[in-house]
Amino acid sequence: MPIREIPMYIDGQAVASQSQEWRDVVNPATQEVVARVPFCSAEEVDRAVASAKQAFKTWRKVPLGKRMRIMLKLQALIRDHTEELAALITEEHGKTLPDAEGEVGRGLEVVEHACSITSLQLGELAENAANEVDVYTLNQPLGVGAGITAFNFPIMLPCFMFPLAIATGNTFVLKPSEQDPSSTMRLVELAHEAGIPAGVLNVVHGGPDVANQIADHPDIKALSFIGSSHVGTLLYNRAAAAGKRMQSMMGAKNHCVVMPDANRSQAINNLLGSAFGAAGQRCMANSVVVLVGEARAWLEDIVEGARNMKVGPGTQRDADLGPLVSPAARDRVVRLIGAGEQEGATLALDGRGCQVAGYPDGNFVGPTVFADVTAEMTIYREEIFGPVLCVVSVDTLDEAIEFINANPNGNGTSIFTNSGWVARRFETDIDVGQVGINVPIPVPVAYFSFTGSRGSKLGDLGPNGKQAIQFWTQTKTVTARWFEPENVSSGINSTISLH
Repeated sequence: MPIREIPMYIDGQAVASQSQEWRDVVNPATQEVVARVPFCSAEEVDRAVASAKQAFKTWRKVPLGKRMRIMLKLQALIRDHTEELAALITEEHGKTLPDAEGEVGRGLEVVEHACSITSLQLGELAENAANEVDVYTLNQPLGVGAGITAFNFPIMLPCFMFPLAIATGNTFVLKPSEQDPSSTMRLVELAHEAGIPAGVLNVVHGGPDVANQIADHPDIKALSFIGSSHVGTLLYNRAAAAGKRMQSMMGAKNHCVVMPDANRSQAINNLLGSAFGAAGQRCMANSVVVLVGEARAWLEDIVEGARNMKVGPGTQRDADLGPLVSPAARDRVVRLIGAGEQEGATLALDGRGCQVAGYPDGNFVGPTVFADVTAEMTIYREEIFGPVLCVVSVDTLDEAIEFINANPNGNGTSIFTNSGWVARRFETDIDVGQVGINVPIPVPVAYFSFTGSRGSKLGDLGPNGKQAIQFWTQTKTVTARWFEPENVSSGINSTISLH
């Protein structure tokens, strides 16, 4: 199979980078090199930004109805190419094909939401706020926006960014993850096939140098980032110092509370899918289960359910989880499992040394379960980003809420219960941005905003929903009075009141 050379996308065309620095893109199930991606030069990044800046002059004036029709075409193209996009995700990321298809579907939801731009970007009007004075607001685009995405959702995360940014009249520069860029590039091709004009959506590739250049660039007005807490914090501070609007959606340590009155099989199946799907490489994975009261007796069933999950290559449709994205990711997970053992957690199920027939070189780690986990342990404090589930036992709901609220992160949490009172108490008192009630991964539908909080988020506004419209636009308030041609002035008004 020929090795793809990943291009940049500048001014409406795929452009070969002249960079001397390239990185191999590797199939994590086989270690086969499937593509090569450039680390773009500073000049190439400047070229992409300049293209977006020039295109903004005309794109911002394109009627809302035309932008809407482009988004309608894009959502149809994504739907028609779901299998192709999913196959590219699986080849470079490793997640199973059903999971990859689900990712495309969640990205598609955002594009479908962007199709409502004709009503989403409306301002407000107060007629006769004073004598024959009208006050109204305009929600106008900022200019050039940018996005930097993590590897774990190469279709969904770009969809969290550029569709709404472009639909609101901005132009865009995207830097996808260098670990699995092919599906993102195919998405960008489909966007141009849908009718996005040259220069409106551009793509560059690279590592920290390119990310820093984007954060510093004076012609980029807003930056959206999804990735690790370390990188997100650095970029947030850097972009804020450069005067940019910035949102950083970052790391997590999500908890799933299981009450003894919950439906036992439903709760266990849901928490296992959440913890081990995509090999745990989700910022919204429930990596900690808090068993309350008599539910602590369910540990054996949780372990048995995890033991029966099937590990395989992503192309194997009946597999529950595939490989980790890279050997480095696998080695880090293995190291953290060892740290859990050394620090006294009970290793109830060990996924190290997982072997998959026919794939001896895959980055596989099987489902791993630790019991007797405490807040001081490394496996609890760090985001493992792998198929490792930590089990904590407490006596009461109050203890569970206190334990979760003490964690510095606030991305997502969930509770399984059949009590409406317990669920309402939990949603009220828990200090986490996104809550699931009998839903293990509470990522909201795209017309609601992604609202992680505390250590999981920097910036007031998140992706998707109304907050995204606010993030990608600036409000201009107009106070207007029109005099009749024969109107005679009533004299000088030196006060601040409107007469």
